[in-house]
Amino acid sequence: MSKRILLHLTGSVACFKAAALASMLVKEGYEVQATATERALRFIGPATFEGITGRPVLTDMFAGQPDFIPHITLAQEWADLLLVYPASANCIARLAAGLADDLFGAIFLANNFQRPVWLAPAMNTQMYLHPATQRNLKVLEEWGVVILAPVEGRLACGTVGTGKLADPELVFQKIKEDL
Repeated sequence: MSKRILLHLTGSVACFKAAALASMLVKEGYEVQATATERALRFIGPATFEGITGRPVLTDMFAGQPDFIPHITLAQEWADLLLVYPASANCIARLAAGLADDLFGAIFLANNFQRPVWLAPAMNTQMYLHPATQRNLKVLEEWGVVILAPVEGRLACGTVGTGKLADPELVFQKIKEDL
């Protein structure tokens, strides 16, 4: 039986790296279901992930059917790993606050750490280093979320610093080793 990865994308230009990761996973035999925020879909189109995974990108908590309630089914029955890649500062804050007014927030709460949750931040250095972001990451880590730390490098805003999304090859290797 293949492993199932729920890949959640948030609003970051780094979303293109999620497509590379999804492709690696599918080629290796993993099943991948992408979910995305509307902001993520401003950076990359759903057709990219639909073509790679063979599944529609889910964005709506209420788009289910009686036998498939997305936030319950994906969180409690389907996924072996919930991976937020890339994770924006907004997503990190929303998860740490326990907000469930979007699909992934509801998935996160419905999962209640029955299955592992990994999160890979991607943002400007100052946003990453801000005390609120650091506090939110600490809260999530204390709850059991695995934080895939960003690396130093050239960022989309033109600066160089910590905040660059962990490379898809490294995340792929970690998934293969840990699942």
